[in-house]
Amino acid sequence: MTTRPVRLGVQLAPQHAPYELIRDTATELEELGVDILFNWDHFFPLSGERDGLHFESWTMLAALAEQTHRVELGALVNCNSYRNPSLQADMARTIDHISAKGGQGRFLFGTGSGWFERDYVEYGYEFGTVGERLDALARDLPIIRSRWQALNPRPTREIPILIGGGGEKKTLRLVAEHADIWHSFSDVPTLERKLGILAEHGRAVGRDTSEIETSVELRNRTTAEADELLAAGATLFTLGITGPSYDLAMVREWLAWRDDQR
Repeated sequence: MTTRPVRLGVQLAPQHAPYELIRDTATELEELGVDILFNWDHFFPLSGERDGLHFESWTMLAALAEQTHRVELGALVNCNSYRNPSLQADMARTIDHISAKGGQGRFLFGTGSGWFERDYVEYGYEFGTVGERLDALARDLPIIRSRWQALNPRPTREIPILIGGGGEKKTLRLVAEHADIWHSFSDVPTLERKLGILAEHGRAVGRDTSEIETSVELRNRTTAEADELLAAGATLFTLGITGPSYDLAMVREWLAWRDDQR
């Protein structure tokens, strides 16, 4: 059993809403007590009107870092393909300092290999194959971590790395090597099996994977299912909300569940 506190992260999808509403909703989410505020790293909506309102991830995160005071924040997840790895490191370090406000930074580096082909095609990136994108992530993560140590000033803390994905050969190997948090959409049997595979990768790279926080998505789940996921080892639970109006009723319900577990 883990001694980690149960945490709730809310993914504020930056689609179908004006920025003013996104900004105000972020403030309300922090006041409600969510632990992490996520957006996503895409250039177009993922649901609804395909050419609807949409905003870019990293510039928004910098603004939210200045606006907020307590909540951690990051992308669920950054697309590694869209930015040079050293640039990613520098951007993350900068947001870390913006969020610190004289203390410790609150930025969480959530990342993945990318999957939304429209982003690639319309913004001029090479889409390639799943394997090629994962290989690029494997190449770039050590560069990002090394760049953090070379920057002046360095980050205010060891920036936590969240890796999203469930691929058993490549993705979970990267999680074992680099991640502080592993995020997946697994049900209980799948989660238990993949945690076993993750532990095998950990032994191969010389790491105790019990150090890695397990994160799962709450979408369409019941509290009973969340209880089972918690018993299986998950402690970070994420919930997505989207424009054009951000309904916080479900956020309040899951915050009550989180508080009951604490």
